[in-house]
Amino acid sequence: MRPPFRRPFFKPAKKQNPHRINDEIRAPKVRLVGENITAEIYDIREALRIAEAQELDLVEISPTADPPVCKVIDYQKFLYEQKKKQKELKAKSVKQHVIKEVRFTPNTDDHDFEFKAKHAEKFLQEGAKVKAYIQFRGRGILFKERGELMLLKLAERVKEVGALEQMPLLEGKRMIATISPKGKK
Repeated sequence: MRPPFRRPFFKPAKKQNPHRINDEIRAPKVRLVGENITAEIYDIREALRIAEAQELDLVEISPTADPPVCKVIDYQKFLYEQKKKQKELKAKSVKQHVIKEVRFTPNTDDHDFEFKAKHAEKFLQEGAKVKAYIQFRGRGILFKERGELMLLKLAERVKEVGALEQMPLLEGKRMIATISPKGKK
């Protein structure tokens, strides 16, 4: 009789720190920076002693420099601040690519136009681009001029918060104009 199948035991790998800290630093001499420290080149033992005296960590910031640059800081606080910065950069970069659409027809009434123009204005104030388009149906394509005038009227209406990026352009049965937000002052 065969013994039951057993999976080999794999020990999960330890999470590697993105920086070398304290005893992991291999360089014999380091350039030391930090608060309350004169920026000089120190022997690694002396740098570790300085960090220990302040009850902080010695973190290798720039390992490729000659000699490597190390900073005396609280490592957990340093990691927290780095994650926070990355999160802020990510949040800012996502907002740049938002495009909102506002749809009209060549026979859109004044009240509906104002209602949609307010929405477009709000989108521009939030930092999103607005893609306004006129949808032509059937014989409505005969009113191209009316559609172009309506898009230009929209651009004029929101000129305080947005600038016309692309003039009205007919693509198939749609006339499209793009309005981008003005820079915040």
